[in-house]
Amino acid sequence: MAFDAGKFLKTPDLEGFDNLKKEELVLLAKHLKLDFKISMRKQIINNLVIDKLVDSEILGEEALELKVETVDAIKLKHLALEHELKLKELEMKERLEMEKIKEKEDEFKLKQDEFKLKQAELEMKERLEMDKKEKEDEFKLKELEMRERLEMEKLKIEMVKEESNTKVQPKSEYFDAAKNIRLVPRFCEKNSR
Repeated sequence: MAFDAGKFLKTPDLEGFDNLKKEELVLLAKHLKLDFKISMRKQIINNLVIDKLVDSEILGEEALELKVETVDAIKLKHLALEHELKLKELEMKERLEMEKIKEKEDEFKLKQDEFKLKQAELEMKERLEMDKKEKEDEFKLKELEMRERLEMEKLKIEMVKEESNTKVQPKSEYFDAAKNIRLVPRFCEKNSR
């Protein structure tokens, strides 16, 4: 049975249109007086016919869903998807780099904190050692002072002992007339004037 374009246009059927072969689409396109070449692919002719039928309101808007994308449109979509994929890859790389930078910053901060902690520990140890040394020095100084006092007390005790011993046998540097009375001449009034 031969395809009749006029009959098809009187009773359009979306399902029937979708099942048309290239030769039948060419007959329909010639009947609609579309500008096309027979060497065009079926997809392109199909799209031209659908556009014309929707524009002349023979088919409804739902017929646009039957349009098949041409190779050029597919290539464009493919390129767009590749571009989008590359952008996402770049975005992921950038995100990874930012995360690496953040990790390095976190590591640096951690090392800084560790360094500050070690420095604080060293300062604390130094202070403790200084305090310990100061207390030891104070203790040694007090011990020396106590020894000096003890020595002074011993010397005082010895001097007191010596003085008490010398009182028993005093050695005087001046002449004591009472002790040496026999050496003093007798007093005579006649001689006194």
